Amino acid sequence: MPGLAMPKPDAATIRRRAEIVADMRIIVPGEGVVDTANEMRAFESDGLTAYRQLPLVVVLPETVAQVSRVLKYCNDRNIRVVPRGSGTSLSGGALPLEDAVLLVMSRFNRILEIDFPNRVVVAQPGVTNLGITTAVEQEGFYYAPDPSSQIACSIGGNVAENSGGVHCLKYGLTANNVLGIEMVLMNGEVVRLGGRHLDAEGYDLLGVMTGSEGLLGVVSEVTVRILKKPETARALLIGFPTSEQGGQCVADIIGAGIIPGGMEMMDRPAIHAAEDFVHAGYPLDVEALLIVELDGRPIAYLQSYDPHLEDDHPYADQPFGTLGIDLSIGLAQLVGVGHGTAIVRQFVEQLFEEGAPRVIIDPHPRNARAIRAYEKAGFRPIGRRQSQYGDVVLMAVDAAQGDTEEGD
Repeated sequence: MPGLAMPKPDAATIRRRAEIVADMRIIVPGEGVVDTANEMRAFESDGLTAYRQLPLVVVLPETVAQVSRVLKYCNDRNIRVVPRGSGTSLSGGALPLEDAVLLVMSRFNRILEIDFPNRVVVAQPGVTNLGITTAVEQEGFYYAPDPSSQIACSIGGNVAENSGGVHCLKYGLTANNVLGIEMVLMNGEVVRLGGRHLDAEGYDLLGVMTGSEGLLGVVSEVTVRILKKPETARALLIGFPTSEQGGQCVADIIGAGIIPGGMEMMDRPAIHAAEDFVHAGYPLDVEALLIVELDGRPIAYLQSYDPHLEDDHPYADQPFGTLGIDLSIGLAQLVGVGHGTAIVRQFVEQLFEEGAPRVIIDPHPRNARAIRAYEKAGFRPIGRRQSQYGDVVLMAVDAAQGDTEEGD
């Protein structure tokens, strides 16, 4: 980029290059040292390809002891070190320096332990982000942070960059999902921060290390939390006539206490650029698009039978009292045709115990018995909507609403 330049290299270090390379081959024997110009081309940049520069030498250690010896050697001789994971960073976190050893951690690529009861995975830093999910998905688990480069980026690099992804809105960044690390300090000392517990006593050194881009040490092991996969996920695409209205919608959603799994916004130029390239089917007549993903529990069902249900009702092919509850958006959406008061109240109480702040129903306008049952269970009108069956009254009951009538 015009006007921007890499740091000026140390001439004394450059003059000692042959000696440094020879010493690195002693510490990391075999094919662990790359020093020819052609071979080092693969490491001349990271994802920020506007900057390209060959490092002093590339070193690929295989053990923590080798990492420790390399760092101690460089520290004692005042040689710079740049740690590198998969090289997918777009912030320049792994850009090589002409007078620095590029310490590549890609050979640390094993998952050391999977602990499903405690919901943690212990992995070496070269394991890919998606590799963790792949290792645990057969048991219904996954690793939540999902940067766009998750198929290639390493978990060690995620710690260095505090990587996120579209789902960080609900599930947090790397800092919110890493429980502990093993790291090697510049003087070669190996230390551990955190562990398999949520929070460690004392200063939050793990938080300091996460996002430090390798300036404080080199990660040699990572302990992350894994989560159960959401049982269901739904995506919404919402268009707006102005970007301001789209932004206000985001504020309104968060202000209502609803935390979607992910939420991203595109303005008109981004919409057209994406559509021209991938032909995703985005509407081109809007100024802004909001892409919202809701995840959580699936629709649950309460089953009974209603002999009076009209044949043309949209739920006529389902058992009477089919109450669909979607808890994934923080507001239980209950749709169905009603049931006896006692069973409705029991079902609603179960939802409240599971964290639903409100239950909403839209009973069929001609099902007076169901409407009366809902009223006795504490439901009150909150609005109306038009349907093919007429003017439907929306009814709701809140967790803190209080007493309801007795009887059925």
